[in-house]
Amino acid sequence: IEASRASVASAVPSSVYSPFKDCLQALEDGHTTSGIVLVKPENTNRLMQVWCEQRHDPGGWTVIQRRQDGSVNFFRNWETYKQGFGNIDGEYWLGLENIYWLTNQGTYKLLVTLEDWSGRKTFAEYASFRIGSEADSYKLRVGRYHGNAGDSLTWHNGKRFTTLDRDHDAYTGNCAHYQKGGWWYNACAHSNLNGVWYRGGHYRSRYQDGVYWAEFRGGAYSLKKVTMMIRFY
Repeated sequence: IEASRASVASAVPSSVYSPFKDCLQALEDGHTTSGIVLVKPENTNRLMQVWCEQRHDPGGWTVIQRRQDGSVNFFRNWETYKQGFGNIDGEYWLGLENIYWLTNQGTYKLLVTLEDWSGRKTFAEYASFRIGSEADSYKLRVGRYHGNAGDSLTWHNGKRFTTLDRDHDAYTGNCAHYQKGGWWYNACAHSNLNGVWYRGGHYRSRYQDGVYWAEFRGGAYSLKKVTMMIRFY
């Protein structure tokens, strides 16, 4: 079930067809081309549009976040991070509530792909990934790391999500205020993939607020492209 525009798919009543539970199920049904797919996780009536990444071996990846050109502002409040924002075929955040329902229907792994401004590409993969419900402030749970980007997420494991209007971090101030994003901040961050997209890599700012993965290029370097995607296994 694919649609070229978000407004089209969102208008389709759920009774018309039975949407896939995720992008792996879509792949197994023959949807081998990357693109927008309508999915409905098990145990919920939530219909959501996602970008299915089918080219990245072995396919079946559901993209939950993408940064690539700075076209979307990621300095948003709790409700916006909960519901999701951006453009499915461009920069977007799928929404904490959607991510919660997706990751709690089975065991999912997380793949983070990173690209710097010189074209170097790296990745960080986590053997498991899920988040708690809103009542638990969408607490992060990630499993064992492997990859070549370095591990900049395990330090955030077990942390609740923080936005500019909901402070759940371990810092005396609000990390989202300083880091200009929404994230599972600790005190404050080894990764800040929802930060400010600065062109050119190295940036100057009063705070460390770029799109960074500290183990790859450091906190003062804002990456060109980042993607977070999950896959059932």
